[in-house]
Amino acid sequence: MAEISARDVKALRDATGAGMMDCKQALTEANGDLDAAKRILRERGLADAAKRTGRDASEGIVYTYLHTPAPNYPPKLGVLLELNCETDFVAKTEGFERLAKDIAMHISFSDPSWKTRDEVPQDIIDEESAIYAKQAKDSGKPEQVIEKIVAGKLEAFFKENVLLDQEWIQEKSKTIGQLIDEARASMGENISIGRFCRIRVGERAQD
Repeated sequence: MAEISARDVKALRDATGAGMMDCKQALTEANGDLDAAKRILRERGLADAAKRTGRDASEGIVYTYLHTPAPNYPPKLGVLLELNCETDFVAKTEGFERLAKDIAMHISFSDPSWKTRDEVPQDIIDEESAIYAKQAKDSGKPEQVIEKIVAGKLEAFFKENVLLDQEWIQEKSKTIGQLIDEARASMGENISIGRFCRIRVGERAQD
């Protein structure tokens, strides 16, 4: 199997506009062949889906998911989710509502703190980086690898706390970001997650 470099992934992403993980997966399936990887992305509609991200998504729905711990018990956990699209036509479809339900259920289980990496405050990133660097240094790791260790642990931090980077609970090989990309491809519109709120009985709100 051909080794897939970051340069190859970037080249494919620049050429198609598809997501980084989608590009890496396509290159892996194509054994490193760039043209074959482009064809895979086009067949799946992911190359075209990226072009839709700039279009206005001002329609959509507010979806409510309530989780009950057992039959005949009142709900103890709820999620309020805004899912956006371009037209009411798509917003009314079963597929769009099913997507909203899938994402809301995911949020109820995974409890993300932010929607995108850009929303993570820089002071939190700096604090996490300092902790990871100290851990690596205290464990005797050489200085030249500490930076890579910190980058790897930050990546894991994002995957745990950022909604679009989290592994979808129903299919671990796919992130929520990839799930949205596939929805854009299948529905033919820009689909985006707006606001969301997760409330659990007895759980104190963070400041």
